[in-house]
Amino acid sequence: MQAPTPLLPAPVRRFAAWCAVLLLAAGVVYVGIRLVVEFRTAVVPVLLALLGTALLGPLHRRLVKAGVHRSVAAGLTCVAVVAVVGGAVYIVVAALIDTGDEIVASLKQAARGVSEHFGAAGTSLDDLASNARELLGKFGGTAASGVISGVSVVGESIAMAVLALLLVFFFLRDSDKAAGTLRSLSPRGAADTLEAMARRALRAVEGFMRGTTLIALIDALLITVGLLVLDVPGAAGLGALVFVGAYIPYLGAFISGALAVLVALADRGFVIALWALGVVLAVQVLEGHVLQPMIQSRTVQMHPAVVMVTITAGASVAGVLGMLLAVPLTAAAFGIIEELRTRYGDGESSPAREP
Repeated sequence: MQAPTPLLPAPVRRFAAWCAVLLLAAGVVYVGIRLVVEFRTAVVPVLLALLGTALLGPLHRRLVKAGVHRSVAAGLTCVAVVAVVGGAVYIVVAALIDTGDEIVASLKQAARGVSEHFGAAGTSLDDLASNARELLGKFGGTAASGVISGVSVVGESIAMAVLALLLVFFFLRDSDKAAGTLRSLSPRGAADTLEAMARRALRAVEGFMRGTTLIALIDALLITVGLLVLDVPGAAGLGALVFVGAYIPYLGAFISGALAVLVALADRGFVIALWALGVVLAVQVLEGHVLQPMIQSRTVQMHPAVVMVTITAGASVAGVLGMLLAVPLTAAAFGIIEELRTRYGDGESSPAREP
């Protein structure tokens, strides 16, 4: 008996099948994002702890190999992180407070100089600079009222940070049991695949965090040395800001570099500000053409367009925290996809066996 003729040609059926798969995947991703946003007080500390564990894992393993007990090694690692992060935040905030007035005064002086050469355009800049302190005061009052009315948000953030630090401790201490726990919770026959996917994702995040940290350290040192040579005040704080901003690709480097140039303009004048801009641009060129290919050549590589779209999506979901988490989570997803393609990609291209 002859089979019935399909109503739709094969290309249309394949297109419809792919549309159904994409819609299903988009729906799952959307529901997952909504759940993460709804339970962010529990999910965000876990994600931050996973990133911290991926970054600090090598240090913890070195301490354990040196004979330190796992719990003691995890505690020492967490204490070191608190000391480093707290010191960096203090240095950055102190540098910004010390140079804030100088930045406003220098902007006003620069605007007056521009107005002498460009007339009305420079006058507008002068007006903007003259009103900068008033605008900052209004913004500060709004921010202060927001803080007063949102004390619970500050408390929630502190609680999330403390929870993330505690989770880092437990993740480091019990990291040797993770594979066994994952296998015990896996469905029958899927334990090997899930473990391989988890290991590949962890390697991708570890590589990204380790490479980013090393690149951020090199960038911060080079820019700090350049600012010290130019005798720019707050060079150490600006270098610390460059280090922190490097964890948000492109945007963090732009903000920290712009702030360094503004501080140089405030204290040392237009010419030194141009030299500071040259230092920042030279470091960024060195990072993009030498450090990134050399240091992160063995990690998951993502096109800059993918990184920027990922950062934008993360910012729309969770603001600055979303920008921080977006790229390493995408690196983990790329690692999982690469593992699945390695395991199952060859099977599709292999010739079918004869019955």
